[in-house]
Amino acid sequence: MREGAQLTQAGTGPRYEVFHTDCPARHVVDHVTSKWGIWVLLSLRSSDFRFYELRDSIQGISEKMLAQTLRSLVEDGLVWRAVEPTTPPQVTYGLTEFGQDVGEPLSDLFGRITQRLSEPSAE
Repeated sequence: MREGAQLTQAGTGPRYEVFHTDCPARHVVDHVTSKWGIWVLLSLRSSDFRFYELRDSIQGISEKMLAQTLRSLVEDGLVWRAVEPTTPPQVTYGLTEFGQDVGEPLSDLFGRITQRLSEPSAE
């Protein structure tokens, strides 16, 4: 691909100018690749979680950052949110089909990194 080339959406849909700051695809990529977005998507690949279970599965994330990250990923259509009308309400999160699709290469990437880190270095 030549330098500065723009990516387009497959099919006959709208053209995505991914290098422009107002591109909707760029906003989704920003949310997925944010400090906590990757970890939320990786964690939800294994199971659906309630908020506190998800928080406990990702060491180091604050409740505030988890809430912000989940809000962005739900708005982007990567994560679904289900609220059970109990007192207090029970909220469960999981990956949508889009989230599963995006999370798969992230899992592959994580697997490759951890495999390389566990191999003895050739010096």
